[in-house]
Amino acid sequence: MQSPDSAVGVSQPPEAIRSREGQLSPFEWYAEMRREVPVHFDEQRETWDVFRHEDVNLVLKDHDAFTANRSLENDESSSTTEDDMPMLKTMITTDSPEHNRLRGFVDERFQPGAIRDYQPQVEETMEGLLDDLECEEQFDFVDEVAIPFPIIVIAELLGIPAERRNQFKEWSDALVARPEDDTQEEMQRVQQEQQQAQREMGRYFAKLLEERERGDGDDLITLAANTEELSRGEQIGFCILLLLAGNITTTNLLTNAIWSFEERGLTDAIRTGDIDHKQAIEEVLRYRSPIQSLKRIAIEDVELNGQQIQAGDVVTLWLGAANRDPETFDAPEEFRPERHPNRHTAFGTGVHFCLGAHLARMEADVALKQLLERFEQLDADLSNLQPLSGLYGLESLPCEASRST
Repeated sequence: MQSPDSAVGVSQPPEAIRSREGQLSPFEWYAEMRREVPVHFDEQRETWDVFRHEDVNLVLKDHDAFTANRSLENDESSSTTEDDMPMLKTMITTDSPEHNRLRGFVDERFQPGAIRDYQPQVEETMEGLLDDLECEEQFDFVDEVAIPFPIIVIAELLGIPAERRNQFKEWSDALVARPEDDTQEEMQRVQQEQQQAQREMGRYFAKLLEERERGDGDDLITLAANTEELSRGEQIGFCILLLLAGNITTTNLLTNAIWSFEERGLTDAIRTGDIDHKQAIEEVLRYRSPIQSLKRIAIEDVELNGQQIQAGDVVTLWLGAANRDPETFDAPEEFRPERHPNRHTAFGTGVHFCLGAHLARMEADVALKQLLERFEQLDADLSNLQPLSGLYGLESLPCEASRST
């Protein structure tokens, strides 16, 4: 579960990919930039853009020269007033050893063994969603499967009622929203909605954490409420981060998988097992990464691919470009579900490697396996795709299906 950078501040995508077409397919721009200016300063956005696989990984692993602490960014959009909640300290906005402290108390719960133990419950959740679709020949995959499934899963892990999932979706959408244009009024509107969503989430989780102090439940909120490692503010930040990162990125992984399979005519081959669906999931992560970029701040002067980056400069790392770098991947613009090895950076790398990577993979495995087993035919309509605001995914994905007998 990686958290998108747009969740911690209002930002616009680069001008070259602001159109609908650019948001759906930024890959030609990535290729051009990777080839001509792999480390480039965008004066309008006041950030260095980094595109090559080697450079992206270097920055992610160089914790001496680059920090994840976004409070060091000189950006008015990240400021707060007395009525606003301050920027919450979480594992994705801190460096070691602070990062290790914020992550360590829960790390064990996201290891492969713990995730395997939780899989039967996830399978049951998916079965219930598919049962609801039993009589529907047409449905929106995003609304009916990709959104509710990971929200229910993360809600159950946290120990909060799944019936709140519509509220969770509204909060998540607000926190990752991007302005529709670059006017000051629009930027302020989006910023205010983000701050309001964060305040509401903060109050909600603060109440639950207080109620579960000295509780003996096995849910993650009870675990957070009773750890001495975290302050109350850090506990709230943990809950918000897990809810946000635990649903929106998996939603887009599932949607991008069906999109990619349909586009390449591979759905039947994956259903029959001619193509290994776990390898196909890894290729989706590379080919259409749910998180296309991450940000870091330089904390010292450093040279990167011939460019001089100064302390305090913002650096945008384009994971989506790194995952299509021909220096690392053979025929990177082709979707090859059999690709092995697949050294994608969809989950990041270094100490900030995604906490929920094993959970996301398991959710995708369960969802796609059950979906393709349940329906002998599943055709997605790719005729009018609309990109999400702030993330790499789709607003909707109409599907026509017939149930297996």
